[in-house]
Amino acid sequence: QVQLVESGGGLVQPGGSLRLSCVVSGGIFSINAMAWYRLGPGKQRELVAVINSGGGSNYVDSVKGRFTISRDNAKRTVYLQMNSLNPEDTAVYYCNKLPTWSTWGQGTRVTVSS
Repeated sequence: QVQLVESGGGLVQPGGSLRLSCVVSGGIFSINAMAWYRLGPGKQRELVAVINSGGGSNYVDSVKGRFTISRDNAKRTVYLQMNSLNPEDTAVYYCNKLPTWSTWGQGTRVTVSS
C-alpha cells in the first residue's frame, strides 16, 4: 500500500521561496520517475516537474528556471525547491510517480500573496 505525505507548503510573498518534501512509503521508489503535480483554483491538475531514476529532470515551461526537483532514494523522498514564486503558483501541490499510482496524498497548499 503506497502512502505519500507532502509537506513544506505555506503562505509566501511574491518573489519568495519554499521547499516542498514528499515521503513515499510502500511501493517501489528508486526505479520510478517521480513528479510533482499541482491543482490550482479553478484549474486542472498540472504536471509541474518530473525526475527520472537517473536524476534527469523536466519542467513545465511556466516554472523552468525557478523550480528544481530532486530526490533522495535512501530517504524515499522527493523535493521541490521553488524560487521566485508568483501568485500563479498558488495551488495544492502533490507528488506521485509518473505514471501515477492510484493513491494520492493529501497535498501541501502553497499560497503566494502579498
